[in-house]
Order: sequence, then structure tokens, then C-alpha cells
Amino acid sequence: MGVEIALVGAPTDIGAGTRGASMGPQALRVAGLAAALVRQGCQVLDTGDLAGPGNPWQPPDQGYRHLAQVVAWNAQVFEAVTAQLQAGRLPMMLGGDHCLGVGSVGAVARHCRRVGKPLRVFWLDAHTDFNTARLTPSGNLHGMPVACLCGFGPPALVDLSEPGPALRPDEFCMIGIRSVDAGEREFVHEQRLDVYDMRTIDERGMRAVMEAALDGLPADAHVHVSFDVDFLDPGYAPGVGTTVRGGPTWREAQLCMEMLADTGQVGSVDIVELNPALDVRNGTAKVAVELVESLFGKSTLVRRPRG
Repeated sequence: MGVEIALVGAPTDIGAGTRGASMGPQALRVAGLAAALVRQGCQVLDTGDLAGPGNPWQPPDQGYRHLAQVVAWNAQVFEAVTAQLQAGRLPMMLGGDHCLGVGSVGAVARHCRRVGKPLRVFWLDAHTDFNTARLTPSGNLHGMPVACLCGFGPPALVDLSEPGPALRPDEFCMIGIRSVDAGEREFVHEQRLDVYDMRTIDERGMRAVMEAALDGLPADAHVHVSFDVDFLDPGYAPGVGTTVRGGPTWREAQLCMEMLADTGQVGSVDIVELNPALDVRNGTAKVAVELVESLFGKSTLVRRPRG
């Protein structure tokens, strides 16, 4: 019997600078996400969509846009992901924008602490999402979830699960990075985040990058994959609000997912920033579904142990 996956929709663009990511969960469903997971032997429970405040579309207040609404949505996500972990299911949060990672990853981090498992978060993204109110050029909170999870943000988000940071910077591994704000870049270096940017992928290749990223992964670790669809080059995935040219190809992204699948340790997933309003015939959602299918074992041939 395969892993039981619970789909948790979070239809909001509350943390983004472009409207439309609120339609992401339904676009993934229309693209056949549940059926793709079933093909890989998974059981799928679609829990439907969470409900939260609407997007007031206001300017930043003290460095943050829509902070109260972002907190409300993340609290909903936190509770929903926690409930599925406690039920023994693998939660797959369907965003929505990436500000929701505070609630999703925060719930996973608390769960891992309580059951005594090490955690490694693979942040597949064009951006490091490590901005703060002081550094951000926009105030959009989808550019700040990693900083908040590491303790650098408004108390309402930093302390969402428990008082204090949800994770340490060394529990993150970032892949595909190619757009970092100037002040954010220095902050990333100061905190020693484990970042494999596109130059590294260009120079070393995705296989070597993933081998390095997975090196030292504890055998009992919980792997959380936070997949921002803008991780991909926009030639393959135009349906996102923050496209950045020069990202991984379809095949490089597939290899990344396949090597994560090979660990056998993926325990929770986010799929975020899909924006159907900017897509072409739901093509980006279909590509995202293909990649998630690889994350759960799809490959050209069944791999057999050597020897």
C-alpha cells in the first residue's frame, strides 16, 4: 500500500505582488494532480480548500503588505498541515503564494521536533525568500518566508507555531536561485544558507548539485520539498507572477525531483506560486504535475539496486 497523501488547498495571493495565485489549487486539480499521484501507487485524500481573508490590495505598512491577512492564512495552513501529519498522512499544500510556507514548513518543523526526527527543507525557487522589512523593496511577504522561519520577521509569523525560530538556516537547502535583492544577498551570506544557484548548476550540472545537496542527509530525516513553480525556466513554466529567465530546464528539474524521490524520505510538499491568470492553456500546471509525479517515483525505467 502506497503513501497516503492529503491535498490541502490554500487559495490566496495575499503575500504576492501580482494577483492570480489564488487560482493555483484548482488549476493543479484540473491538470490531474490526484490521478498522477494515484498512478505512482499513492492514496490521495483531497481535503478541499481552506478559507481565509480576501486580498485588500493595500500598500506596505511598516515594511509589510497585508501582514494581518498573511498571519490568518498561515495559521489556517499550520493547523491543516499539523492535522494531516498527526493522522499519519503526507501533507501536500497547494498554494497560493509562497508566504504560506511559514505555516506549512512551521507545522512540519514542530512535528519533527515532537517525534525526534531531523528535518531538511529543499527550497526549489528562483528566489531565496530571505527578505526582511528593512531589506524588502516591495513589502510582499512571499519574499520573506525563509527569513520568518529562521526568526527574522514579525513576531506574529516568527512565533506562529511556538515562541522562537521554527528552523535553523542550516536546515534549508536552496536550489535554482537566480534572483536575490542586493541587501538580501548579504544577509543570505551572513546566515550561511546552503544555496545552489544557477551558476553552480551551470558549472557542475544538476546531478553533481543534487549529490552535494543530499550529502550527509540523515537516514531518518524528514524531507520537506517546497516547490515554487518559478523554480523552472519560464520557457517551460510561464504561469507564475515572478518569472526569472535562466532557470532549470524541464529535464534538469525532473532529475532534481527524481533524486529527491530516490531518498525515500519525502514527507511533506508545498506547490506554490502557480498563477493560471498568466498561464497558457494550464500548461504550467501540467508541468508542475509532471514534476510532482517524478517526486513520487515516476521514472523512465524502474531503478534496481546495483551489484
